[in-house]
Amino acid sequence: MASEAANGARPRVVAARAVAAVIESGRSLDDALADWPANLVGADLALARLLAYGTLRDHRRLGALLAPRLKKTPQPLLDALLRVGLFQLEATRVPAHAAVHATVAATKALKLGGARGLVNAILRGHQREPVSLADAGPAVMASYPDWLAEHIGRDWPDDPAAILAAGNARAPMQLRANRRQGSRDGLVADYRAAGLDVTAMDACADGAQLAEPMAAERLPGFADGRVSIQDGAAQLAADLLAPAEGQRVLDACAAPGNKTAHLLERADIALTALDIDGQRLARVTDTLARLGLAADVRVGDAGAPANWWDGQLFDRILLDAPCSGTGVIRRHPDIKWLRRASDIPAAAERQRGLLAALWATLAPGGRMVYATCSILAAEGDAVIDDFLAREPRAAAQPIEAAWGRATTHGRRIAPGDHDFDGFYYAVLAKH
Repeated sequence: MASEAANGARPRVVAARAVAAVIESGRSLDDALADWPANLVGADLALARLLAYGTLRDHRRLGALLAPRLKKTPQPLLDALLRVGLFQLEATRVPAHAAVHATVAATKALKLGGARGLVNAILRGHQREPVSLADAGPAVMASYPDWLAEHIGRDWPDDPAAILAAGNARAPMQLRANRRQGSRDGLVADYRAAGLDVTAMDACADGAQLAEPMAAERLPGFADGRVSIQDGAAQLAADLLAPAEGQRVLDACAAPGNKTAHLLERADIALTALDIDGQRLARVTDTLARLGLAADVRVGDAGAPANWWDGQLFDRILLDAPCSGTGVIRRHPDIKWLRRASDIPAAAERQRGLLAALWATLAPGGRMVYATCSILAAEGDAVIDDFLAREPRAAAQPIEAAWGRATTHGRRIAPGDHDFDGFYYAVLAKH
């Protein structure tokens, strides 16, 4: 029995450590989970990920359930373990007795043995009589920080609760067919013949969606470059940029390379893939190699063209600008706890600087697509409004589409619209 408890504790140990690393150390969840032991595989690894992602998704509400049962604030690792335990009881199919038993057992591996009785008492108390949150506000119930819930409420006044809820939903697995190796419809037909439940995505010419996610290495055709994993909203960038044969194209913030690859799958173009982060840029090179594509991949700050630009104007520029990531919270729930209110104006300032710097590298008659995976107006229309006021040779082109909602200068997508991540797009023409 002790051995079974120890084995069952391992996913809880990994999840608690990852949650604590995010909350206390500011690490990304993906980075924190990369520390899992090599012998944690299969169902145990899947459970660890489920617990870590779920606990962070519901972190604030779990804290509200926990607080009345505590006499003092627990140390960070114990706090994380308690929330992992509550999440199991609240939102998983793990039998309650097994969840409690394995979470209590995790105290030993986490060197929290002195808290064994506390963990047991709190989880069993929750089983008997959960704390009422009837008086908790919407930000607590949706588990968002107040500043972000308020910001979303201002930017999405019609139904902010729906936006908060969509950020807590689990994102589907969406794919992109490589046109150079066959059509999207052909991919869907082959996948169905192989027994996979897949549908074509109406709003994405190359997109398909799996009913159940699966590891990339198990996807038929992935290793051979026939298919890539990419959210549908991100696939729209290639449609809006619409590169033509022989054009010079810049992907200004290219890593990890999905949009770069999509553009190269669409047309024979001379593409420069630029990113300030050399380590992340290596992923662009790997992606292109898997797909059999080629680009001029270089390290550089898009905001300082003098350091990397050869002076030849680009016909098309994609600026997928660094942003808050508030549109992809459903995929990265740690964003809710890693971002601060002060990050938004700082990000917008950086976005304005990138737009201004890159505009000088765009040829007359050229097109720039500005994109962010943010749902905040401060990183969307407000940035474009400021840019247009300063740049007389720029004009925003209307985007006619079935997806998203029109804004003054572009189009924004709510998380979950067409099963997409949250996104903002604007198309700028140079006169």
